[in-house]
Amino acid sequence: MSKIPSPFLESISRFMRVRRYSKRTIDTYLYWIKYFIVYHKKRHPSEMHDIEVEQFLTFLAVDRSVSIATQKIALNALAFLYNKFLEIPLGDVSKFRRSVKQAKLPIVLTRAEIANLFNQFKGIPLLIASMLYGSGLRRIECARLRVKDLDFDHLQVQVWNGKGFKHRLTTLAPELVPRLKDQIEQVKLNLKEDKLNKQYAGVWLPNALARKYPKASLSSSWHYLFPATRLTFEPGTLNLRRHHVDESGINKAIKFAAIKAGIEKQVSSHTLRHSFATHLLESGADIRTVQEQLGHQDVKITEIYTHVLNRGARGVRSPFSDLIISS
Repeated sequence: MSKIPSPFLESISRFMRVRRYSKRTIDTYLYWIKYFIVYHKKRHPSEMHDIEVEQFLTFLAVDRSVSIATQKIALNALAFLYNKFLEIPLGDVSKFRRSVKQAKLPIVLTRAEIANLFNQFKGIPLLIASMLYGSGLRRIECARLRVKDLDFDHLQVQVWNGKGFKHRLTTLAPELVPRLKDQIEQVKLNLKEDKLNKQYAGVWLPNALARKYPKASLSSSWHYLFPATRLTFEPGTLNLRRHHVDESGINKAIKFAAIKAGIEKQVSSHTLRHSFATHLLESGADIRTVQEQLGHQDVKITEIYTHVLNRGARGVRSPFSDLIISS
């Protein structure tokens, strides 16, 4: 799909920015809305409705073989388009073909591979990777961590508005505390320099928090633990802020480190979260504890990690192992 600016899509973007949708959500919804329009030969959405939405969702399942989660995101984007932006509510759109593509088994690194991978990092990338593996964080959760979210006294990390807008507590490795405290001091130094800039408006806060804590945007405790390297203007405003580190850069650093380490598995930031969960189970943690650490709503999602433990498929011993074969 081309990247020619569209007045219609730009109006949707402005509509979402004013209502404080995250950049991630805006980009995702715009992608699916644009795809929907292109699929229907660039007809305006106001000229289409339930039938066209069902046709598009069926196309994604049948021709594109998208996952259940991806099809659901596309539906959410189109529901937003019609229900909130166009104010032409969708009716019953349940007749589309549902995706049945099963999720892949998670890729998990051994402890030796984790150590080898971490030997390829230095500085901030090493600390970020350590938090992803040490606390089982999603990439975006790690990027959005604020200084106040670290509880050194109880060795835990507070995760706010994770997947499904859920809050949770997860463990914090005591070995990381000294490096994290050094990182907090760097955040404070950044803030001291940023305040010298008269345009600096502090760190971004959601509307409700900004009203409740009017001075929080200039407090170090509310600033991002892993800040961006430069100041940027908040989209659609003249507010100069220091955002968090670019999450796409995190994945690139991890993939590059995996190549340097000679790891042939497909490694991403989520691989470290998968490894966190699997290694917890290997160490004897019960599955409910792992579920809470990961923030899974259903324990069935967590159970997939029991299938990748180093015990054969579902813990079954192969009968080949009992054979006595002369070489």
